[in-house]
Amino acid sequence: MQSPARPSICSFVASDAGEEFFGMERVWGHKMRRTSSGSLWRLGSRVLKSPSLWNFHLFSGVDFKRRRTLICAVKGDAEGAFKKTVEIDRMIDALKDANPRELEKLVVENILAFDEGFWIRLAARSDTCKSDDDKKDYEELAATVMTIVDCVVNKTREKIESSTDVLKGILRPVVEGVEEISWPPRDPEAINQMEVEIIQREKEGQLDEGFLSEVSAQLRQAKEDKDKPGLAAMLQKVLQLYAATILSKRSYAKKGNEVVKSEHFLETLIKAPEEQWNKLFLDGLTIGKGQVTPDELSAVIKKRIERTLIRTEGGSYQQRILIEYLKGIESRANEIMKLLQG
Repeated sequence: MQSPARPSICSFVASDAGEEFFGMERVWGHKMRRTSSGSLWRLGSRVLKSPSLWNFHLFSGVDFKRRRTLICAVKGDAEGAFKKTVEIDRMIDALKDANPRELEKLVVENILAFDEGFWIRLAARSDTCKSDDDKKDYEELAATVMTIVDCVVNKTREKIESSTDVLKGILRPVVEGVEEISWPPRDPEAINQMEVEIIQREKEGQLDEGFLSEVSAQLRQAKEDKDKPGLAAMLQKVLQLYAATILSKRSYAKKGNEVVKSEHFLETLIKAPEEQWNKLFLDGLTIGKGQVTPDELSAVIKKRIERTLIRTEGGSYQQRILIEYLKGIESRANEIMKLLQG
C-alpha cells in the first residue's frame, strides 16, 4: 500500500550529500543496544536480542515501554495518532501478505515510511502476539525490511557519489585552476567545453535522474546560501545545456519538403545560449525584423511542452527541467514583446 502524504523515492534520491540523504541515513542508521537477557540475533553488522527483539533504543534512546504514549505525543492529538496507527497497520499487513518480490517493491516505493513510528508500531504488534511462531514472523519481517532499507541507503549513497563525480567532470573546464568561482568564466571557450562534456556524457547515459537530482539539490543549496551567485549561475547553466541537448535531439521543423518557420525558429532558440535570445527575438519575430508572429511562437512552444509531457516520466527531474527551459524561452519572448510594444 502506498503511504499517503509521504515523499516518494525520487525525493529521497534527490537529496544532496549532507542534506536530506544523510539526514534520512541518520534516521535509518538505528543505534541498537544489547539487553541483559535473550539470545543474540544478527542483522548485518547489527546485533539484536531475541526474544526481546524490540527492547532496543532508537534515535535518542526512546524507550519502547513508553511507545503508546509517544505515538499520541507525536501527533499531539488522539485522532491524529489513531489515523497514523491505522495507516501503519495497513502497511504492516501489506508487507506480511506480500511475496518476496512484492515486499521489496513495497519497501522501495514507501522507503520514507520506515521511520520511528513504524518500528514502534511493529514492536507493539509483536508484543501482543500469543504464540512464538507469530513473534518469529514479525522478527523475520523486521529483518527483511531492514535489509532492503540498508540496500537502498547504500545504493543511493553510491549513486550520489557517482553523480557528484559526473558533475565535477562537467564543471572542470570552468573551475580548473580557478581560485574563486566567477560567472561568466574568464575563458569563453570553457562553456563550449562544458557543452561538449554534457553531450558526450548524455550519449553515455550518465545524465540520468540521479545526476539531475544532484545538480538540482546543489543549485537549491547555492541559492539558499545567497553568497555563491557564481556557483548558482554555473549550475543553472549545466541544466540549460542539458535541456538544450535533450530538446535538440528531435526536430519538427520539416513537413515533407517544407520548413515550418515557427518550429525552426523555436529550435534555433533552444540550441542558442540564453545570452543570445534577445537578439534572436528581435531578428526572428514580426515585431522586429523577422517573419514569425508572437502567436505562432507561443503555439509551437505550447505544442513542444505537450510533446515533452507525453514523452517524459511524470514528476521526473528530466520533465521538470525541460518544461522550465521551454517556459523560460516563452517568458523571455513575452518580456521582449512587452518592451517593444510599450
